[in-house]
Amino acid sequence: MEYRILGNSGAVVSNFALGTMTFGAEASEATSHTLLDAYVAAGGTFVDTADVYSAGGSEEIIGRWLAKRPDARESVVLATKGRFPMGASPNDVGTSRKHLTRALDDSLRRLGVEQIDLYQMHAWDPITPVEETLRFLNDAVSRGKIAYYGFSNFLGWQLTKAVHVAASHGWNAPVTLQPQYNLLVREIELEVVPASQDAGIGLLPWSPLGGGWLTGKYQRDVQPAGATRLGENPTRGMEAWQQRNDNPRTWEVIGAVQEVAAAHGATASQVALAWLAARPAVTSVILGARTTEQLTDNLAAAALELTGAELQALADVSEPRLGVYPYGPMAQEQRSRKIQGGR
Repeated sequence: MEYRILGNSGAVVSNFALGTMTFGAEASEATSHTLLDAYVAAGGTFVDTADVYSAGGSEEIIGRWLAKRPDARESVVLATKGRFPMGASPNDVGTSRKHLTRALDDSLRRLGVEQIDLYQMHAWDPITPVEETLRFLNDAVSRGKIAYYGFSNFLGWQLTKAVHVAASHGWNAPVTLQPQYNLLVREIELEVVPASQDAGIGLLPWSPLGGGWLTGKYQRDVQPAGATRLGENPTRGMEAWQQRNDNPRTWEVIGAVQEVAAAHGATASQVALAWLAARPAVTSVILGARTTEQLTDNLAAAALELTGAELQALADVSEPRLGVYPYGPMAQEQRSRKIQGGR
């Protein structure tokens, strides 16, 4: 496992994090604890959850694991999130001081800790003034309830606004952003990645395997069936079977990943994860395993070193298809210049 600085903080985390959205839903408590044990044994130090995962169940499962293994609390950097509904009332959702005060205290209680290392806003709140949210987070740092804070699913302008509002008030700065990012979903490179680099924000990619597509388990024009996420629900959100199957780029990317995997005697998952971990601004890639077998396979990506040529080949085949403006070739030329001058 490689260790990296957590964004612009002084904390250190492993370059692969354990995501726990499956805890209490697709993974039982016993399986979840086994996954946590295996992850820590492999050198992992970064565990990510959220209050909304299994309606608080994921945090409770982690809390009971920490209670049984008090030594783990010293080595594990613990991250959770708040923002999505935890009840039916208007103030049971959002990033207002009203909601976050209760949400943070509830997360601390479920996790059984006095401080959360990284507290993340799970998404932008268009209703709450960003000043209100950032003041709350700054106060939470001052009171020792959280060590650092970050965001998830923010757009580039939202991230930049938050960074500059915090700076203008002299408040603690955000350190991380958690976006969807993988070889099939690279649009964040157009705005979010540059905004993150400008602010020194570390990226924590979720869905690094594209909802299972980059594992190589699906075949072209063969609708999945059985005990897989798409087998159980072919129309599942952004990962829906038909729209990705109909896109030739999907199979071009999967084919390139499998070619590199064959050259290394590795799995497609390991190649996709290793490529992502090597991308600019990425601090830690969030693994979403449901079984110990999946986790073991994914963690092997930490030891996989792809050549510069392989990294570039994967980048080339997965390049986002851009429109003419504002991200097409001419627009990109207008936003850059040669140091020696001229065109």
